[in-house]
Amino acid sequence: MTAQIAAMDASPAPAVEVHRALALGRRRRIITVAALAAGVVAVAVLSLSLGTIPISPLRLPAVLTGHGDPLENLAVLTLRLPRWTTGALVGIALGLAGTLFQTTLRNPLASPDILGVSGGASLAAVTAMLVFHATGAGVPLAALAGGAVAAAAIGVLSWREGFAGQRFVLVGIALAFLASGGLSYLITRADVRAAQQALAWTVGSVSDPNWGETGMLAIALVVLVPLALWLAVPLRVLALGDDAARGLGVRPVGTTIAATAVGVALASVATAVAGPVAFVAFVSAPIARRMVGAGGLQPAASALTGAALVTAADFVAARLGDFQAPVGLVTGAVGAPYLLWLLTRKDGAAA
Repeated sequence: MTAQIAAMDASPAPAVEVHRALALGRRRRIITVAALAAGVVAVAVLSLSLGTIPISPLRLPAVLTGHGDPLENLAVLTLRLPRWTTGALVGIALGLAGTLFQTTLRNPLASPDILGVSGGASLAAVTAMLVFHATGAGVPLAALAGGAVAAAAIGVLSWREGFAGQRFVLVGIALAFLASGGLSYLITRADVRAAQQALAWTVGSVSDPNWGETGMLAIALVVLVPLALWLAVPLRVLALGDDAARGLGVRPVGTTIAATAVGVALASVATAVAGPVAFVAFVSAPIARRMVGAGGLQPAASALTGAALVTAADFVAARLGDFQAPVGLVTGAVGAPYLLWLLTRKDGAAA
């Protein structure tokens, strides 16, 4: 009897330890997400302060609220703030798109730039520019349509009574090559000046933002970001397997289609504004997963990681020599080695 009482007194201890460990883990993940947000803010301060016209960080609050002198207003409000804002929004969209694709298809190679969604958007935009001489809103609208058509084509060609991640990825990679070939053909056949403009756009750049396009992207994210965060819950259930998901009330096919559609929309609106900024969607989710795990905070961490990557890369690109390098040049230099490392891993294709 004494032994039973002692066992009953000791039994709550493991439960308390487990609860404490879970609380500590959640606190650590929240701190990590807060640190990512602080990193995005730090890049913003550097981007808005440094340049040909240096602005003290202590002066930024006054300038941002409209109390700066004309030179400060020109440097911050007219030149630097639109560029940083566009980069941050593009990074958020691509980071969320990457985590939706990779979680849904359960494949680390599943991202819009690898699968040809960004390539389809780029091909449509360049066709509008070079063939139909579109300007203004016509180019981003064409990019949106191109991304949607590319995703629909991948879905139709890879559908076999459901989505299989490996088949979806292989079809997407093939479509990416087709889009790249189409882009090369259009650029080589175009007038030199028009080809130069189109080529600069296809690298991915936020150096000359348009507030109208940035506003369109912001409005799209107001709708798409909550949808992406809401889908994160059924996607975690879907990771347990289709049968388990059905038992818990999640429809595998409907959830997969919805998550893919939202991911395509996020990637397309980002590409419509900035062009195909390479590898941001590809690397944001793995970085976030290593930092906070695969729990409920991963989508937020992926969005913040994407924003930090694009804005930091643009900060570096703006200071590469005497020319304004496209941000895609820097993100490509960072992402390509990661892709090579992933492909050389034994389990890379199946991860």
